[in-house]
Formats: sequence, C-alpha cells, structure tokens
Amino acid sequence: MLDTTRVQKELVECNRDTAISGVSIDLHDGANLTHLCGSISGPLGTPYEGGTFIIDIQLPSDYPFEPPKMQFITRVWHPNISSQNGAICLDILKDQWSPALTLKTALLSLQALLSAPAPDDPQDAVVAQQVFLSNLLYILQYLRDYQKFVGTARHWTETFAKNTNKNEQVSKLVEMGFPEELARSVLEAVKGDENAALEKLCSG
Repeated sequence: MLDTTRVQKELVECNRDTAISGVSIDLHDGANLTHLCGSISGPLGTPYEGGTFIIDIQLPSDYPFEPPKMQFITRVWHPNISSQNGAICLDILKDQWSPALTLKTALLSLQALLSAPAPDDPQDAVVAQQVFLSNLLYILQYLRDYQKFVGTARHWTETFAKNTNKNEQVSKLVEMGFPEELARSVLEAVKGDENAALEKLCSG
C-alpha cells in the first residue's frame, strides 16, 4: 500500500526550495497522491536553458520500494528521452532505484540528465545518432553533428518548453494569411504547438 505520509512529506520537501533547485511537484488531480505533476527548469548553459519541462509522475502502490514512473509531457530533443512519447532512459528509474531515494532526487537526476546526455545508452536512437562519438576518426563529424543536436534541442526548447503568449502565436499565423478564428481553433486542437498548427493549416 502506498505510503501516503511519506509522499506528502516528499512534496513539502521538494517544494521548499524550488527557486534554488529548479524542481517542483504538484498534485495532478485533486487529492490523488498516486498521480503527480513534476516541473524541471532547464539547466543553465545547456540548450534547455530557459525552458520549463513538465513530468508526469505515477506512483506504484508499493512506492517507495518500487520506482516512480516518470515521463516527459513537454517535448524535448534528448538522446535519453523519447521524442515521441517522453519515455526516459535513466537507471534510477529502473534497476538502480532505492527506497532511500526521493521524488526530488529523481527530478534532480532528470535535470542533470539534461545537462549531460548519455548517447551510448539512448532512449531515442534518432537523436543519439547526432551526438554519438563512435571513435576518434569521426571527431570532426561528431562536432558538426553535435552542433546540429544543440540547435535542434534549443529550437525544441523555444517551441515546446517556453510559455509563449497565445495571442502572439495567433498573431504570427494571422500575419501568414490565416483567419484569426481558424488560427485560434487549430492552436487549441494541437495544444499550442505552433509548428503543428502551421502544418495543419497548410495541409487544409
């Protein structure tokens, strides 16, 4: 059975120094302690800087003896995070979990993962190909691919992890010649994804 007392203490502890740690946790729906919503600030000096990344957290009934199930809701370009469904490749969320760890520890580990991708243990092979250094003969190619990786990751952060004013998004689409009401409805349908909205509008 879920140790609700511990979970409540963890929530208080995690949210105590959010301004410093850059991580926080809220209830996902009402008083249900098994379904939580985490938030991570993108680390400084990385392509994720300035972004806020939302994490879906589900606690198994035998937590903390089993790891929490975490998944990125915010789309992110990273070799250890699926660009399709937000699945995460991180050892402490699998076989290296310990009851001594906490939800805050897990979120801080995810934040550290954003700072230091591990392309040799990829969740997303497509992204990993851009940062994987196979041997020294390909250093130049790696550097060229790495710059592409950084550029893509930064673009995704700007697109998906920053709170863009919806009116600004609508204005951009209107300037492209789309009717305002249509632009608003399509943005709502794709949950504010400006690129997806543009693709949908262009496809008719």
